[in-house]
Amino acid sequence: MNISIIQAMINLIDKPAIFINPEYTILAVNEAYRDTYDADIRVGASRCFEVSHGHNSPCDQHGEECPIKRCVKTERASSVIHIHNTEHGKTYCDIIMRPIKDADGITAGFLEILDKINFATVESHANKMIGASPPFKAMLTKINRAASSEIAVLLHGETGTGKELVAKAIHESSRRAEKPFVVIECTGLNENLFESELFGHEKGAFTGASYAKKGLIEIANGGTVFFDEIADVPLSMQVKLLRLLETQCYRTVGGLKQKKANFRLICASHKNLLNLLESGEFRKDLYYRIAGFPISLPSLHERAEDIPSLALHFLNHSELGHKRFDVTALESLIEYSFPGNIRELKNIVEQAALLANEDLITVDDLPEHVQISAQRGSELKALVSLEEAEEMYLRRVCESENRPFDELAELLGVSTRTLYRKLKKYELKYP
Repeated sequence: MNISIIQAMINLIDKPAIFINPEYTILAVNEAYRDTYDADIRVGASRCFEVSHGHNSPCDQHGEECPIKRCVKTERASSVIHIHNTEHGKTYCDIIMRPIKDADGITAGFLEILDKINFATVESHANKMIGASPPFKAMLTKINRAASSEIAVLLHGETGTGKELVAKAIHESSRRAEKPFVVIECTGLNENLFESELFGHEKGAFTGASYAKKGLIEIANGGTVFFDEIADVPLSMQVKLLRLLETQCYRTVGGLKQKKANFRLICASHKNLLNLLESGEFRKDLYYRIAGFPISLPSLHERAEDIPSLALHFLNHSELGHKRFDVTALESLIEYSFPGNIRELKNIVEQAALLANEDLITVDDLPEHVQISAQRGSELKALVSLEEAEEMYLRRVCESENRPFDELAELLGVSTRTLYRKLKKYELKYP
């Protein structure tokens, strides 16, 4: 295979890219890739995992999935989310790996293209999503792919999972990033105000309209509109919203001139919209307009391994950022179910920091309901099988009792023969 042709092809790619052989050696590299890493890249000698991770062996030997292995197995392009050591520290990268075949149809190497993810991190950083768990990484892949498209996105997740932060990440990573990001809170938006808030109104359009007002759709022109809790929009208003999405046109209240709407649509709901479709509380035609690309946000309970990093992040950005959690306090936080998700964790961290008399935050500084939950979790973990419990109980009996054997059997509610058989089973001797 002609490496010079591959090098010329890679030079045309605007994202960091390399061509590597099946032994992970870099045979061609573009300048964008060189600029991404501090490491010196020697074509024909450096291996990809040495440059991106500082490892001396492939990624799958260090807890990450190797995209090359998947390419070899499926003979198709594969993608993974990895954490690379870039010029900006530990950075998430969305990696696309494509097998390149020679004239005989044999895989000669792999084209790797990197897409750096700037909206997420594994370290404490303001206004970025933080985590490293598999559910978190899976969500990052979908967010990154959605950001590169104009498709309508529907975010679904429990209250407090960070839906607005995800919506903002999609907007700021899209081609509309320089335009406005407008949030429309659907909860409590009554029918009388719906059209006025969304489309604006002319002076004198209704009682109290003493001046003309721009609507949120016009303010968001060229940018992104985020409808938060879209399930709370009443049916009568859903029709008007559907008309806006279908025609991309609207009129201000009291206005005659038709205006053109230009915005990217992102919606979010903690309610199951499919269930609302079945009950007739949400229009099917509207659902299929807004659910072009659904993204499910994992609950904090599903990504419990991210709790220590998030707790440290919230502590760092609090008034008492010099304090730290001890190991047992962090273990208690991991045991807690967090029905309020990330928002609740932030509140708990701030409470514990205030309650702690020392710089080290302990279990006793956590809110009482968190302590109780952790204690129950420990008790559940301490459960043993009935057979193990029986053996432990009979062992204690043999060590503490000295009454006649038949009397002991009667107290235990079994025959002497049964008691003898059980003691023999557990190799116990009664004095």
